[in-house]
Amino acid sequence: MRRPQRDRVGSGGFRVHDDDPRWIVAIGVAIGAAAGVGIGTGIGARYRSVLAVEITFWAAVGLTIYVYFGYPVALRLLIHIVGGKPIVRGERRPRVTLIISAFNEEQVIGKKIRNSLAVDYPAERLEILVVSDCSDDDTDAIVEGFHGNGVRLLRMPERGGKTVGLNEAAKLAGGEILVFSDANAMYRKDAIRAMVRNFDDPTVGAVVGQSSYSESANDAEESESLYWRYETGIKRSESSLGSVVGGDGAIYAIRSELYRPMSADALSDFVNPCQIVEQGWRCIYEPEAVSVEEAAGSFAKEFRRKVRIVNRAWRATMSMKRLMNPLRYGVFSFQMISHKLLRWLVPLFLMVAFVANVALLWDHWLYRVFFMLQVLFYSLAVAGAILRRRGALPSVLYVPFYFCLVNIASARGILQAYRGMTYTTWSTARTKGR
Repeated sequence: MRRPQRDRVGSGGFRVHDDDPRWIVAIGVAIGAAAGVGIGTGIGARYRSVLAVEITFWAAVGLTIYVYFGYPVALRLLIHIVGGKPIVRGERRPRVTLIISAFNEEQVIGKKIRNSLAVDYPAERLEILVVSDCSDDDTDAIVEGFHGNGVRLLRMPERGGKTVGLNEAAKLAGGEILVFSDANAMYRKDAIRAMVRNFDDPTVGAVVGQSSYSESANDAEESESLYWRYETGIKRSESSLGSVVGGDGAIYAIRSELYRPMSADALSDFVNPCQIVEQGWRCIYEPEAVSVEEAAGSFAKEFRRKVRIVNRAWRATMSMKRLMNPLRYGVFSFQMISHKLLRWLVPLFLMVAFVANVALLWDHWLYRVFFMLQVLFYSLAVAGAILRRRGALPSVLYVPFYFCLVNIASARGILQAYRGMTYTTWSTARTKGR
């Protein structure tokens, strides 16, 4: 006896029998469609994942390129669009106090004082105040030997660091203009006069001079000199737009009434000029006020110095985040973010770019090219480090080695800051074993 056929309602609304092959086809189509959706979802998820990695890679590369090349170009474009701000210069000779920070500087302090007494500025209008951070060598005795020449010694009762000493010196200074310097920074004869003339401009509150280095006797000095030449171009552009970001501890000057006491761990030559900008004044660059000094003397000393600087500067930047508000500080906030914040974050960008590049190696030949270029660059840096230890560093390796040295120092300085490590006191790079 035949089994009666039962009707089923198909997915399309038509009726089919149990032995009708169309329902089998319909189920197959449904399963295939579901599988297709699943595969498509998987492909879509992978596409989105690769796209996210690509965006991350190009963002990291783009930010790194922007920091070193795009930012200087952007400054020039801004100057072309909005125009530079002129500076009114005069020949007025206000009373000046030259404040020299020193700790165990017996090797250079006598030369520095003689250099300061020889500058082209009226002697009766110039006061020299040496701040000794509780030196335990012959620094103090050498300074006191110049007592009859208008030189005063301020010896701190205990080691508190450069910034603490400057806070005390600013209270004792009798000058209308305060000039800050280091013991190893030798001024050209017209350096003070070149800085002071800018204070005839009623908008100028601080002036930063030009640090330069004597004929390079070693690789560290050569690399440091290259770095400062690059920085000089940026300072010129920033100053033309309004203000430079930070100063130079070897040579900068401010109106005395604008000085504000700083915390012991503050990087004075960064925080002090930024405080003045925050008060509504300009901090400009004066290329004709030149200071000449030797670099750290070795890459090891230079590395430690940069770690200390970034550590203190990063902490200072985080304490002055308000200056990065473009609604309040306009172009200066753009400069601070680009020149300082992003510059110190370059190590992060480099690590992200390298990891993302590895993840993209087999997605496009272009990523393999980028990877090989990165490996080549870092290999040159490693080769530079090895050759430097064996003797001399070839000129072709200066840039990759110094670039990596600076960025490793930046990363270490920031990590130390987040671990709570601070620097208040310092030892000169000229001290043996330092």
